[in-house]
Amino acid sequence: MTEARRTVKKPPMREVLAEAAFQLFLERGFERTTVDDIVARAGVGRRSFFRYFPSKEDVVFPDHESCLADMTALLEAAGDGDPVATVCDAARLVLRMYAANPEFSVQRYHLTREVPGLRTYELSVVRRYERTMAEYLRGRYLGTTDGPLHAEVIAAAVVAAHNNGLRTWLRSGGEGDPEAAVDHALAVVQRMWGAAAGDTAVQAMHHGQDDVVVLVASKGTPMWRVVQKVESALSED
Repeated sequence: MTEARRTVKKPPMREVLAEAAFQLFLERGFERTTVDDIVARAGVGRRSFFRYFPSKEDVVFPDHESCLADMTALLEAAGDGDPVATVCDAARLVLRMYAANPEFSVQRYHLTREVPGLRTYELSVVRRYERTMAEYLRGRYLGTTDGPLHAEVIAAAVVAAHNNGLRTWLRSGGEGDPEAAVDHALAVVQRMWGAAAGDTAVQAMHHGQDDVVVLVASKGTPMWRVVQKVESALSED
């Protein structure tokens, strides 16, 4: 019997272009590399490049559009659980994207530190993640006191905590467990704003036969959590 010939699956063109670009960025520097250089290295035409990337800056961040779509889908499918825990889970999608290719992620980190224009571009990408989470939180806090403010503050806190853990890992050269660092940072946000904070900060008690409910809550307790506790207390037999 003759063994069937195996066909080797070619990598997607988006990945081919990104790999060619980074090879050149490392060899020549970002500023001295042109789109023509990239397509020549990849063995394709200019039209192929612009079919996948609007600019040379975009090729440095080839995976963010897909990750942003995954984040949007996760938030749209989220149930009625703790909204802070949900946006923390959404942030972990970004971490896993970086952790899936440590070598590329570390190279990109150093490149963005060296090129001011890429740093500005990266900040705009981060802002898109933050806006996506804030929009979800505004929907969850709709009708609550300072709901829009809480949404913006929590989204910013989640992004800051995630980036703190992620950059610690990137500065180490991709050594160690990135999820541990990010989980530690996100736990700080959840203690301040999440349901766990509400559990310790909110107490509901029945007094006598008149069903008077007394609430003790810290100033930072999310309004949705206060309402939830009131409803829970009133529904008790």
